[in-house]
Amino acid sequence: MDRFEYSTSSLMPNESYMLRAYNIQLYDGDSKTSYDKGEVILTSHRLLWCLPGDSQNLSLNLKYVSSFKEEKQSNFIFSRSRKLILYLSDRDINSLPGPVPSSSSNFIKLSFKDKLDMEFVSALSQVLEQKRWEIVDKSQRDNSQGEKSRPNIKLRTGIIGIERGLIEKQKAENESISIAFQDLNKLMIMAKEMVDLSKNISTKLKDKYGDITNDEIIKFKSYLLSLGIDDPVTKDAFQSDTEFFEKLGNEICQIIEKPLREAGGIMALADVFCRVNRARGLELLSPEDFLSGCKMLAKMRSSVILREFDSGVKVLQLANHSDDAVVKETYELLKNSVFMTPEDLAKMLGISMILAKERLITTEKFGKACRDESIEGLKFYLNKFLEEDV
Repeated sequence: MDRFEYSTSSLMPNESYMLRAYNIQLYDGDSKTSYDKGEVILTSHRLLWCLPGDSQNLSLNLKYVSSFKEEKQSNFIFSRSRKLILYLSDRDINSLPGPVPSSSSNFIKLSFKDKLDMEFVSALSQVLEQKRWEIVDKSQRDNSQGEKSRPNIKLRTGIIGIERGLIEKQKAENESISIAFQDLNKLMIMAKEMVDLSKNISTKLKDKYGDITNDEIIKFKSYLLSLGIDDPVTKDAFQSDTEFFEKLGNEICQIIEKPLREAGGIMALADVFCRVNRARGLELLSPEDFLSGCKMLAKMRSSVILREFDSGVKVLQLANHSDDAVVKETYELLKNSVFMTPEDLAKMLGISMILAKERLITTEKFGKACRDESIEGLKFYLNKFLEEDV
C-alpha cells in the first residue's frame, strides 16, 4: 500500500481511460484495509481507487506493477469475492505521499465482491504489456524519432497484449471448470449418502410394516424414484462378472417390462439403454455392461428377451411377443393406404423409424407386403396377389 499516492481523477497528459470496475476492496498484502466498496479506474498509466462523490483518490503508478495473477480460492474457505494479486517493485524515493508511509508487503490485492470481469483482466494485461509511460519518456528525449516509432510500438505490443489477455481468460475458464468438477464430486458423495439413507428407511419400513399402510409405502417409494434414488445393481457388490450380469439382467427386466407392454411389446435397444440409465440415477451403466446384461435374459428365461433382426438392429421384446400379431396389424394398416413408408408407420404407431422399417420387412417376409426401392425412397405396398379376384 505504500506505493499508492493521493491524487485526483483528472487524467495526465498522454494518459487515456481504459476500464472501470465497481465494489472493490483493497488489501495490503494479505491484510484487509478500510478502503472498501470503491471504484477502480484503469488508465494507460495508473490504477485509481476512489469512492463515489469523493474528490480525493488513491493512485498507483502502473510502473510499480511487475506482474499479476488471480488468487486461487481455497477448498476450505468459502468466499464469494475473486481477487487479483498485483506484485510490486521497489518504491521510488521521490514518490508523492500516500495513505501508508511504509509497508512490509511487496504485493496488494484487489477484491472483486461482485464478480471478476475478464475484460478488466485482459485490459490490465494489455496495459502492462504496452508500458505507455516508458514510450512517453522516450518521446520526450527524442521527439522526432519517438513520433515516428510510437505507432509501430503500439501496434506490436497491442497484439501481444490481446494474446496475453486471451491466455489469461483461458486460464480463468479452466480454473472455473476445475471448481465445477470439485462441486460435482461433492454432489456424488452426497448422493451416495442419500442412497444409504433410502436403504435404511426401506429396512425400517419392512420392520414396521404393520404400522404403515400400503398406500403410504407406495407413495414413499414413488418419492424416492422421482428423486432418482434407488438400489441399483453395482459391479463392486459381486465377486464375479457372471453373477453381476445375471442380477443386472433381472434389474433390466423389472425396469423395462411395463414400458415394453405400453410400447406394443418391442423397443429398440438404444431406447431401453436410456430408460434403464434414467431409472438408475447416478449409477450409470456402460453400453458394454448393459449389452452383457441383456444377453443374460435368454439364459434366465425371463419375460423379456434380446432379439437381433437380419439387418443387425437389436431390440428388447416380450417373450410372448408374436410376429403374427405384428404382421396382422401392419397388414390391416396397409389395406387402408396406397403405399406406406417406414416414416408413415412410425407416425401412426408412435414408434421409431427403425422399428417401423423392421415391422414392414417382417410383413414382407410373411408375404403380406411388397417393397419398392427407388430414388424416392423405400415404399411398401399391399401384396394383392393374395386376393382371390387377381
